[in-house]
Amino acid sequence: MLLTVTTTHRPATDLGYLLVKHPDRVHRFDVPTGTAYVLYPEATDERCTAALLLDVDPQRLRAQQDAFALGQFVNDRPYAASSLLAGALAKVFRSALRGASKDRPDLVGTPLPLLIRVPVLRGTTDLATRLFEPLGWSVTAVPIPLEPSLGGDSPYVDLELSGELPLSAALNHLYVLLPVLDDAKHYWVAPDEIEKLLRSGAGWLAAHPEKVLIARRYLVHKRSLTTTALQMLEGEEAEEPPADEEAELPVVRRQPLAEQRRDAVLALLAEAGASRVLDLGCGGGALLAALLKDRRYTEIVGTDVSARALETAARRLRLDRMPERQRARLSLWQSALTYRDDRLRGYDAAVLMEVVEHVDPPRLPALEASVFGHARPGTVVVTTPNAEYNVNYPGLTGLRHSDHRFEWTRAEFADWATSVAGTYGYAVSLRPVGEIDEATGSPTQLALFTLDPEVTA
Repeated sequence: MLLTVTTTHRPATDLGYLLVKHPDRVHRFDVPTGTAYVLYPEATDERCTAALLLDVDPQRLRAQQDAFALGQFVNDRPYAASSLLAGALAKVFRSALRGASKDRPDLVGTPLPLLIRVPVLRGTTDLATRLFEPLGWSVTAVPIPLEPSLGGDSPYVDLELSGELPLSAALNHLYVLLPVLDDAKHYWVAPDEIEKLLRSGAGWLAAHPEKVLIARRYLVHKRSLTTTALQMLEGEEAEEPPADEEAELPVVRRQPLAEQRRDAVLALLAEAGASRVLDLGCGGGALLAALLKDRRYTEIVGTDVSARALETAARRLRLDRMPERQRARLSLWQSALTYRDDRLRGYDAAVLMEVVEHVDPPRLPALEASVFGHARPGTVVVTTPNAEYNVNYPGLTGLRHSDHRFEWTRAEFADWATSVAGTYGYAVSLRPVGEIDEATGSPTQLALFTLDPEVTA
């Protein structure tokens, strides 16, 4: 199983100092379930990637077969990221997890642009988003399809996390959440696991909206341990464990912000009566998937400047296996929003969901002219982060994503939206998306632009 950590911090090879692993060597470690290797596929001043490769020994696993839900001879333990990988991470990157570096102490608490990839991980897109997004990560979890003869998706995802966080925080997130996603552990879970959970979850777990689910899965559904851990998170004195050890705890699920954003956009498109819709800057295709499920949308176009993003969207939507009638409703085009594209003219509505903040501010007028002036859809929905809300994300300093060029306050977004509407003949209304904080507003801000039919292009 494999995990890679990439940074573009300059010099990027400082990653080696933080991990205490020299980029010019292949490092080998014996772990209880096999052999772990740390190596660097790339190591330049501009970009550095460290890879943790765990080679699981089936003979060692066989001795622990009772800990697995799957059988002794056929299981996914050597391949899918799990507590096996988390355990190797804890041994190999012990100093980095503690936030200790004698060579680069000034970088230990500094947020770095990070890209983390786990190619095979048991879990779902929804759960990965619910677990990692509240911690400041931008989450891309693409379901891994089964063999074409079987059809459908496997219970695994290809996970990619991007964000700007201290390396120690990122590693502790992985250490806790990899086994949570897998929902199984390769060793007996005793009360000392509570201490490990609280230590690695320090500074973020208590405020996490899914802390009950995290504690329950991390502690393998043992009610007494889970109850104690949650009480300690709340600063309460632990009570005596309940008699029914295996009883389930209730899990209160908050809808992830990504879902709230998507649902808000879909509601406005339906309200506008749109049937031909542009998803501008569609990325991995999350909104496209939701649009395809609704028959009211007869023509759906996803555009992105990144060919890789369009390939990800095609895989996520299983474009190569999509029924012909459904496939006829969808188009994926490579297009830059700062250039006029005649193909985008004449649509009912356009969506720019978490897109504008990825554009350099000097290029925004070109985007405005291209979308509002040239393409000129009847309805435009724009969502973007609210910079004021960022103080509510523990451990987040700076912008929410390493590729963001800026993030607007509510006043700045209102000024921009009002200016664009006035320039191009639209009416505009502003709306919050997500849980509202009395002081800082909502995490996402949305602008609904409606074309004045009396204003001609």
